[in-house]
Amino acid sequence: MSSFINYISDPEWGNYYELTKTGYYILVIFMVIALIVAGLIASGKQSVKDSKTKQLAFAGISLALAFVTSFIKFEMPMGGSITLFSMFFICYVGYIYGAKIGLITAFAYSLLQFMQTGANYFLTPFQTCCDYFFAFTALGISGLWYKKKNGLVIGYIFAIFLRGLFHTIGGYIYWMDYMPDTFPKNLAAIYPIVYNYSYILIEGIVTLIVINIPAVKKALTKIGENTAA
Repeated sequence: MSSFINYISDPEWGNYYELTKTGYYILVIFMVIALIVAGLIASGKQSVKDSKTKQLAFAGISLALAFVTSFIKFEMPMGGSITLFSMFFICYVGYIYGAKIGLITAFAYSLLQFMQTGANYFLTPFQTCCDYFFAFTALGISGLWYKKKNGLVIGYIFAIFLRGLFHTIGGYIYWMDYMPDTFPKNLAAIYPIVYNYSYILIEGIVTLIVINIPAVKKALTKIGENTAA
């Protein structure tokens, strides 16, 4: 199709797009530029130099932790996975610094996730947005509960439910077409919801249990106080 993207027509898997090696390099360059721009935006309106450095450092560390822990996972057969608390690290940034910084960090994370699992196989631009850019950026809305009572827990719950919603939309519009002919038709209406929320809620429940352990909760509160702008 081009030097960047190949259009693949496979008799078993259907039609999809695949990045070439050149496409990968371009995407990596774009990702690095996007991260730099995100950092500049995140720090551009802060009046105190130390606050800028602290925000960038904390968001960068959280982004790195989220990306690393996303590799420690139990993979689902048709996409999606239960990871080692990767969603939490992104939501935590939003809780500490608010929605703006949270969404910027979450968008950067969506680029990393696309590079990790989605860049070599995608159907359409909108499907890619639903499964990656919209879904993972949604984790940043935890920042709407910035500095509010129980804001970390409430923001995390809303964020992961919104992520699941975007995956579910993609499931209805695109992925159900790839189900085998033997798939029960009476389950088609609920399958994308059950499938996508199964792995998200398992990770979410385990995460909520862990962050509400008194020692962990105290540590997170202390970290928040020391890193807040």
